[in-house]
Amino acid sequence: MATKDLIRRAETLPSIFHDFFKPWDRWFDTEGGTLGQTMMTVPAVNIVERQDHYEISLAAPGMKKDDFNVDVEGNLLTISAESSQQKQDSNERHTRREFSFTSFSRAFTMPEGVVKDKIDASYENGLLKLTLPKTEEAKKMASKHINVK
Repeated sequence: MATKDLIRRAETLPSIFHDFFKPWDRWFDTEGGTLGQTMMTVPAVNIVERQDHYEISLAAPGMKKDDFNVDVEGNLLTISAESSQQKQDSNERHTRREFSFTSFSRAFTMPEGVVKDKIDASYENGLLKLTLPKTEEAKKMASKHINVK
């Protein structure tokens, strides 16, 4: 069997599997399915360490500040949100409803040295920002850059 034949056969396998699972695409996050998008989408997060605090930025456009829950339990910081919207358009002949529901939950293990009762959160322009202040001891032990020789 020539190498070309192996390549040609390998190229047909994805199409066989794709065709087999295609009826399930509408339920999962493939080919534009909605269930996977609704249940598995989590916002992107940036975490930056500064000398005296940590900054967490979470991209969540379209939400309201009241949609968010920020909880601390031990060293676990949990950020979650739920938002639902319903639009209704009625006339004599038909009624149409469009539902939009968004929810997510992200959990982060905080390092030792965070002053938990001084964590601050704000939401503006689609960005949730948290500031996690460090203890005085943790500020002294902030990360240090090591030059490579």
